[in-house]
Amino acid sequence: MKLLINGEWRDAVSGKTFSVRNPATGEVIGEAPLGGEDDVRWAVEAAGEAFADWSARRPRDRAKVLFLAAEEVRRRNTDLAALLTAEQGKPIREAVDEINGFANILEYYHALSAGEQGEFMDLRGYGRTIVQRRPLGICGAIIPWNMPAIIMGWKIGPALTAGNTVVLKPATTAPLTCTKLAEILEDAGLPPGVLNIVTGSGETVGREIARDPAIRKVSFTGEAGTGRQVALDAAPALKRLTLELGGSDPMIVCDDADIPMAVEGVVRGRFYNCGQVCTAVKRLYVYESVADEFIRRLTSRVETIVVGNGMDRGVGMGPLNNRAGLERVMRQVDTARERGEGMIITGGRAPRGEEYERGLFFLPTLVAGLPHDSPLFSEEVFGPVLPIATVSGIDEAIERANHSRYGLGASVWTRSADVIARATEGLEAGIVWVNQHLKIPPEVPFGGTKESGIGRENGSRALEEYMEEKVVLIRL
Repeated sequence: MKLLINGEWRDAVSGKTFSVRNPATGEVIGEAPLGGEDDVRWAVEAAGEAFADWSARRPRDRAKVLFLAAEEVRRRNTDLAALLTAEQGKPIREAVDEINGFANILEYYHALSAGEQGEFMDLRGYGRTIVQRRPLGICGAIIPWNMPAIIMGWKIGPALTAGNTVVLKPATTAPLTCTKLAEILEDAGLPPGVLNIVTGSGETVGREIARDPAIRKVSFTGEAGTGRQVALDAAPALKRLTLELGGSDPMIVCDDADIPMAVEGVVRGRFYNCGQVCTAVKRLYVYESVADEFIRRLTSRVETIVVGNGMDRGVGMGPLNNRAGLERVMRQVDTARERGEGMIITGGRAPRGEEYERGLFFLPTLVAGLPHDSPLFSEEVFGPVLPIATVSGIDEAIERANHSRYGLGASVWTRSADVIARATEGLEAGIVWVNQHLKIPPEVPFGGTKESGIGRENGSRALEEYMEEKVVLIRL
């Protein structure tokens, strides 16, 4: 693997590399260049040189490259999904879905480009007015390891469609799929320098992307503390920012909910990708009147989830992606156990057996009876652990759901139009689902409130995040 800078695949200036390991087996599956500040500056220079030509092209011509790349991604889905599973850990069926999702995003922005235009107004007393929309210039993208393909699509899709050039940093534990996707875009006709990939640590590559004054916008997805540092590093140049900083999504199950459907909603919403999704169900609130039945059904269903290597047939949940993440989840569960807080209904430990010894596995876990201030409720739990609480009704559920510094997503499961109206109005979240959770089509804006971040990705709004307006007033 190499850095992609100005259309060429090169070693890092340092000459050093780092290993990428399969989190299910611990085996090294690849090496990536350990890029640094000089590599970022090199990439920024290439992006700057490519900007004039790329931004001057017709939107439909830029978007055609995305469409051709999407076609090739679909043709190579099987191989790309296998690579994604090997470096990230998710079951192969989830990896297939994610690769298809990347293609969906490119196709969406290809379609959206046809309507990209400015505005014309004839304002009496002022003259004729033109509102022009122009790309920002060089944009930085910092990608996490949990959904690398999808989030890469969210960032480069609108950025490239709008006419910007990009310097992108993948996560150190999952850089390989992003690099392959960049190769496909290059083969589809993306000119040299339009998309540059620099691998390396957040402390060096990420911070240089945030600080470099030539980069006019930074889009970052990751945890809140790192997001604050990105904002501080970007502040001197007054850069535009999109920060998606995680969440602690509540799910509310009402007494009139379709119980079997809601149980499956929990299983997918919490344990998809081993719970390593920003919009995963991270807190469950169930009406008291149906709690016993719901928890009984949920426990039985959770205990059927097969944990193992994502490439193995029948596996429903793979390992966590990295040891730091596993240790944090273990610490959160152990803290509750040591305090005597709540009851672990199922899970709460790593699975036993030789096949699990070298991997970063943790069983799907349900915990009930926790106090309101338990870390399992107050912190973001980025792994397969779900705290459960009972509530008396929708007012208490909304109050408990909003008692969080995060506000990314939330869901309510009910047949009542009144409850739907109250919940969708009252829940403090960037996205509220009704009788579903987790799915985010490329057409809708996505982002959070409170400490879940600023700005929006996805949809036509994302194009606006990568463009600036110029007003021309003409008096004849």
